[in-house]
Amino acid sequence: MVREVSLRVGDLSRSLSFYRDLLGLQVHREEEGRAWLGTPEAPPFLVLLAQEKYRPRPPRTSGLFHLAIRLPSRRDLAGAFKRLLEARVALSGFADHLVSEAIYLTDPDGEGVELYADRPVESWKRRGEEIEMDTLPLDWRGLLEEAEEAEGGLPAGTSIGHVHLSVASLKASEAFYSRGLGLSVTMSSFPGALFFASGGYHHHVAVNTWSGPGIPPAPPDTVGLDGFAMEIQDPAGPAAVAERLKSLGFPCKEVEGVLVATDPDSIKVTLVVTG
Repeated sequence: MVREVSLRVGDLSRSLSFYRDLLGLQVHREEEGRAWLGTPEAPPFLVLLAQEKYRPRPPRTSGLFHLAIRLPSRRDLAGAFKRLLEARVALSGFADHLVSEAIYLTDPDGEGVELYADRPVESWKRRGEEIEMDTLPLDWRGLLEEAEEAEGGLPAGTSIGHVHLSVASLKASEAFYSRGLGLSVTMSSFPGALFFASGGYHHHVAVNTWSGPGIPPAPPDTVGLDGFAMEIQDPAGPAAVAERLKSLGFPCKEVEGVLVATDPDSIKVTLVVTG
């Protein structure tokens, strides 16, 4: 599961207007140039990092495709959808993914954001470890019918559901996320994309090459994904995960009890390894 995502942003006030005032996340803590956001009852799961040096991310570079915020129920998603419509926010898409329903928008720095709610797990269709997913039209009218009176914030139980990345190579990403971290490939039939997860979920990480194979990493002084933290299970412990990653050629080191690795697209992945 994804515990936390860190984003480099061009203007902290502008990003807080989006993630706090518009989407409804709560600021847990704010210091000069950074803020931690989430919901009141749980640790923060989104970190915003702002510096004057951050410039726009060049097109056709690897990094974040979208950040996916999972709401606890369809009714919660309907409420968020209603608030966005009432605020006259430009939405970039809607989708029925079979396992979930989703709405899409874009943050002030041009990064994609998905708000979604899962369908009941028992309704997911599985073929071995793979799970059937698709991108179909969303029944947005039916969704809105479930909306109650719009409230200010996102509900308890909201979390980061997954991250979806633009990458240079599906093969290299599979080596890191599946062979290295031990995540299962949950869907491999969608053109130009792979989906990875643990614990029977549909996906915690997705990758695609839709911007073209071999794209370079986003420069570190641009807005976008700074890194993300995951909890993974491995009965052999963190040392085994670190050794596996190093044997595959991926940098990895232990820092204050967690592993800090670098994926094939120079994205920092912080790993909490449990048994």
